[in-house]
Parts: sequence; C-alpha cells; structure tokens
Amino acid sequence: MRIARRLVIAGLTGIVIAVALVSIFIAEGCVRGWARRQPDPTDADRVARAASATWQSARVTAADGAPLSAWLFTPRQPNGSAVILLHGVADTRRGVLFHAQYLLQAGFTVLAPDSRGHGASGGDLLTYGIREAADIHAWADELFRTRPIQRLYGLGESMGAAVLIESLPREPRFRAVVAECPFSTLQDEAYDRIERISGLGRWASWPLVRSGFLYVRLRYGVDLKQASPAAAIRATEVPVLLIHGTRDVNIPPSHSQTLHALNPQATTLWLVPGAAHVSAISACPEEYERRVVGWFRSHP
Repeated sequence: MRIARRLVIAGLTGIVIAVALVSIFIAEGCVRGWARRQPDPTDADRVARAASATWQSARVTAADGAPLSAWLFTPRQPNGSAVILLHGVADTRRGVLFHAQYLLQAGFTVLAPDSRGHGASGGDLLTYGIREAADIHAWADELFRTRPIQRLYGLGESMGAAVLIESLPREPRFRAVVAECPFSTLQDEAYDRIERISGLGRWASWPLVRSGFLYVRLRYGVDLKQASPAAAIRATEVPVLLIHGTRDVNIPPSHSQTLHALNPQATTLWLVPGAAHVSAISACPEEYERRVVGWFRSHP
C-alpha cells in the first residue's frame, strides 16, 4: 500500500514538474524578443517609389527607455491625415508595407514602426499591449510634433491589431482604427492556441496557461491577464473596423465577434469568407483597400 501511494505521489509530482517546465518554456517563448531582422532600406525605397512618395527613418524613446524605430512615409499630396501601421508577432515593419502603398496613394502619411522586441526596436520583453499601448502614444506625439497633420488613424494586424485597440484609452486622438485578426484577450488566445496544438480541451490547457502567466508575473512583474483588447473596447468611442478571415486558425474569428458584441455602437465587423490569418487583403484586395480607405475618410 505504501509503495502504491509513493508511486502515485511520484507520478503526480512528475506531472506537476512537467507542466511547470512546459509552461515556463512556452511563456519564455511568448514574452522574449522574436524577430530581430534588421530593416532593409531598399524595402522602404521600393514602396516610396511605387507610390511617388518619400521616406525617412524615425525614432522615439519609450516610457521605459526602450528605443523604438520606424519608417515615416510622406505622400506626394498629403491630405492632412496619418496612419500608424502595426505588425504582428515575429514580424517587422516590412510585413505591413503593402498597406503603406495604397494609403500613400490616397494621400495618407504613414508611420510603420517595429514593435518593441522586434526589428530595430529595443525592449526584449513582449507584453502584448500592456507596454506597447504607451509606445503608440509616444509615436502619436512624435507625429503631431513633427508633421502638419490634423487627423490620426491606425491599422494593425494580429498582435498589432490588439495593441492598437489597447492603446485607445491612452491615445484619444485616433479618429478611427482598423484591426485585422485581433485577440479579445491574450489569456483566451493562449487557451485557444494550446487547445489547438494539443488536440485536447480547455481542461488540458488551463494548467499550462495559468502557470505560464504566473511565471511571467513572478519573473518579470508583468500580469499578462491585463493584455485585453476586450477591456479597452468596452468603453471606447473611437470607431473600430474589425476584419477577420473565416478560416483563421491562429486567432479564431470568434475573438473579433466577441469584441464587436462588447461594443456594437463603436465597432463594425467584416468577416471575410475563406480568408486565413491576416490574409483578407489577399482574398479580396480591391474591396479591402476600398473599405480601409473609406473607413478612414468617413471619420474625419
């Protein structure tokens, strides 16, 4: 009997240790810097030439001292408006430059930053909007300080979409934003991701997510449960166009549906049939550009 009890205890202890080690591994992968590819100026040259625009490097210092880098594009005929473009996890400013071209052709000044922990920007810790929201405020200050703009807009993809929504309480100068494939809360997205990878239900992902979040809070002093576009969108009056592909398996469209349900007065939801993660523009490029540009112009 004692031997059986010891075996049970040893087995449970092993499971607890295994869960703790796996959750730490996953948590470190989530919050440490992902993409450190340095930006190639030829990419900026290519976009500027295609849109008959000019560009220059831009830089600000975040509230915590992290240096942040971006490309700032100026259209040939500025319309007095600027758009901040935000990329997703493991990407850089290069990944959203295809948006810059049609926005520049429509007269918008475009700022494309590397998110903290990505590209040429500093800050090794990714917080999925907790610190990044303040970074957006710093970039907005820089735009209004250095450019003759009257209207500010934002367009974000995936994590960038979530960060953009989370920045709304801190940056009231946004006239309207477009968020493609955002998560509703980082915690719910973590549950969804682990369930999909493991093939098991919420009961299996719960200990990994909870222990991983606890580890990050104890190790880095960051409560990832605060990474919540849902909390930000409830109270915002800024118009938000939510775009989500119906075949998105990275962040299911239910996340955008949840955000829309939380504030249907301020949000509009466009579900794109057959589109995968941040691929709506590939599924219907002309309609995508028309909707985005029209969304900004309809909120002067």
